[in-house]
Amino acid sequence: MVQNKNILLGVSGGIAAYKACALTSKLTQQGANVRVMMTENATEFVSPLTFQALSRNPVYIDTFDEKDPEKIAHIDVADWADIVIIAPATANIIGKLANGTADDMLSTTLLATHARVYIAPAMNVNMYSHPAVVQNMKQLEKWGYHFIEPGAGYLACGWIGKGRLEEPETIIEAVRNHQSTNSLLAGKKILISAGPTRETIDPVRFFTNRSSGRMGFALAEAAANYGAEVTLVAGPVELDLAENKINRIDVVTAAEMYDAMHEHFSNNDIVIKAAAVADFRPKLIHDEKLKKGQADWQIEMERTKDILQSLGEKKTHQFLVGFAAETSNPLEYGIGKLEKKNLDAIVINDVSTEGAGFGGDTNIVTYVNKTLNPEEITLASKREIAERILKFIERDIKDEVE
Repeated sequence: MVQNKNILLGVSGGIAAYKACALTSKLTQQGANVRVMMTENATEFVSPLTFQALSRNPVYIDTFDEKDPEKIAHIDVADWADIVIIAPATANIIGKLANGTADDMLSTTLLATHARVYIAPAMNVNMYSHPAVVQNMKQLEKWGYHFIEPGAGYLACGWIGKGRLEEPETIIEAVRNHQSTNSLLAGKKILISAGPTRETIDPVRFFTNRSSGRMGFALAEAAANYGAEVTLVAGPVELDLAENKINRIDVVTAAEMYDAMHEHFSNNDIVIKAAAVADFRPKLIHDEKLKKGQADWQIEMERTKDILQSLGEKKTHQFLVGFAAETSNPLEYGIGKLEKKNLDAIVINDVSTEGAGFGGDTNIVTYVNKTLNPEEITLASKREIAERILKFIERDIKDEVE
C-alpha cells in the first residue's frame, strides 16, 4: 500500500524528529517516493541533509524558496502527494491545522493538499491531554484526518505517560492498514438516519429526546470516507458535515423521517437507522400557544409509524441495520428487536452507562448480526465506533455472498 506512492513526510519541531529519519528510510526501502518537508524548529533537531540523503530528494523548509519558477512549490508538493504523514506532530502543528493557520511551508501545504493526512503526535503527556490539544484533535478527526496514537512510556522530558511517537514500523503498518480499508465500501450506496425528531404541541412547545445525532453523523462521514455514496436523513441537530460529498436531507418530525427513508430506501444497498425517532406524538396540535391556567394539563398521544419495522417488511436486497438504545437488559431487548423487525444486524447500547449516553463524543456498543453472536466495541470515540460498525457490516455482506 506504500509502494510507488508519493508520500510527503512532514517533520515538526520535537525531539522525536530523529525517528522520522528511520521512517524516511523504511518508506524509501519499501518503494515509496518520499519527499520531506520540515519546519524551521525541526531543523534544530535533525539536519535537512540527513533527510535529503535518506529520501534522495530535496528537503522543503522555506515557503519562499522557489527552486522552479514555473511552479509554486507548496502547491506543487500538495498536488504531488498521494499520502501525507506528519511525524512527529507537535501540539503546535496540530493547532495550526485545526484552526486553518498557514504561516510556514508545512502548514500552508497541509491546507492545500487533497491527499489523505496521517498525524502521529509526539509531546509531553500533559500537553497531549490538554483540553485545547484534545479539542484540536477531535476537530481534525471530524474532518477526516487519521491519527496514529502515540505510545506510553518514558518521555524525553522525564515524564512517564502517553506522548511518545510511535515506532516507524508501527506508523507504516497503520498507514498500510488504513489505506487497505479506504475503499472498503466503494460502489455501495448507504442510507443513514441520525438525530432526534420533534413532535409539535403548539407553536412554542414540542416533544423530543436527548439524541445529538453524533453517532449517525459519524457513520455517514466514515462511510463516505470509505468510498460509499451516502444519503443522510437528519433530524433537528446542531451539527455540520465534514464530508461535502454526503447528500443531506433535513427533517423534523417522525412522519417526515418516515417519508424520506422510504423515498430513498429502494435505491440503497445498506440502510442504517441510527436516529432516535419519537414513538408517540400529540394527537392534537394547537395553532396557538396553550396558556398555563390553573388545572393540570394532559396531552393525548398517538403512535407514530414504526420506520424500522416498515423497512424490514419492505426490504429486498438491502442490508438493514437498526440501533437499540436501552437502559435495562440491553442485549435481550436488542436481539428481540433484531428478530421482530427483520433486521440483518443491530447495534445495542446501554445509554445509562458512563461514556455511552446521548450527547457525548464516545460510545460503547454491541454489534449483533443474524448469528446472534454479540461483538462488543469498548469505549471509543463515535468516529472509531462508526468505523468498526462499518467493517462488521462489510464483513457480513461478504459472508452472505460467499
